[in-house]
Amino acid sequence: MSFQLSTEHEQFRRTVRDFAEKEVAPHAAQWDRDHYFPVELVQKMGDLGLFGLTSPEEYGGAGLTGEDGGFTSLCLAIEELGRIDQSIGITLEAAVGLGINPILTYGTEEQKQQWLPDLVAGRTLAGFGLTEPGAGSDAGATKTRAELANGEWVLNGAKQFITNSGSSLTSVVAVTARTGTVTDSKGNEKAEISALLVPAGTPGFTAEKAYDKLGWHASDTHPLSFDDVHVPAANLLGERGRGYAQFLATLDDGRVAIAALAVGLLQGCLDECVRYAGERTTFGVPIGRKQGVAFQIADLQVMLEASRLLTYKAAAMKDAGNTGPAFKQAAAIAKLYATESAVTGTRIATQVFGGYGFMEEYPVARFYRDAKILEIGEGTSEVQRMLIARGLGLPVE
Repeated sequence: MSFQLSTEHEQFRRTVRDFAEKEVAPHAAQWDRDHYFPVELVQKMGDLGLFGLTSPEEYGGAGLTGEDGGFTSLCLAIEELGRIDQSIGITLEAAVGLGINPILTYGTEEQKQQWLPDLVAGRTLAGFGLTEPGAGSDAGATKTRAELANGEWVLNGAKQFITNSGSSLTSVVAVTARTGTVTDSKGNEKAEISALLVPAGTPGFTAEKAYDKLGWHASDTHPLSFDDVHVPAANLLGERGRGYAQFLATLDDGRVAIAALAVGLLQGCLDECVRYAGERTTFGVPIGRKQGVAFQIADLQVMLEASRLLTYKAAAMKDAGNTGPAFKQAAAIAKLYATESAVTGTRIATQVFGGYGFMEEYPVARFYRDAKILEIGEGTSEVQRMLIARGLGLPVE
């Protein structure tokens, strides 16, 4: 069994790394300070083909199949962008994994033709409206409602923490909503949850003021409100009543992509620590000669390698078409280990930098702030442990 990336994947990694160092690194600190979402960069990412890695050529994508390692390529791009700036990494992850892929996987041909060409080209962005004020990890508790009347869906409700949902580039948001009730096999009634495509600018659909976040300052994140929002019946995404299941399947892929984002963060911390430990001197010698510092950096390397291998394994399973229970387990393991390692890794990095690590002029301070959300978004660490335990056959609730 080989754990080496293909020559093509390594070449692609270098291309994205060069792009990140040239187009992102010189501006990341300023974007972070200004809480600025760089729409001009999104177009450059589109020109590089980053949004189309998992999309067919007929919609403007790269046409990469699982055999070509298309999903692994996406993870590599997220990793390399996240190595420099987590905000830009999550912008790509959400744009493809949460914006494009649900339309690509569940949309009608008409929906694909309407939305995908611009999304794939980076001319527009799409959001993924699942989380609500009272429905986070318990996403089945969705309260947003949609009623079908006179050939239109009428939505009312709210979503929160939605990425790429309120920028000048946002064209559409896929939203879960209660569309009725169904009776399960035991005779119990439960909510029927469906997914709907809501175009930006639709009357009654409002992207509220952007959040003032701890990290990810250059990422676009808003609460959304829906007040008698009318969309055509044809905007149903996938089967009626399957919206919740569709979004959960989307999150399986997203967990691997978030793990890749965490890998990029660990690599960025390691790079900064190795450089700094070789330059900073105390008592007449570089601090890298001190075991107390060197051993912490060695621990970073171990966490990075383990996180990367778990992530690449899960991505390879996805590319091979193994998307059943074994993949779900691998995705949860990669997400849990890589994100918790990233939080630990940023703490180590700021400690290596000492007082300078507490100063915003150094990237490790930004990395420290950005890391925590990785343990929360797209399934908390607690949810991942629950999924892993269930995969082992344990009757955990």
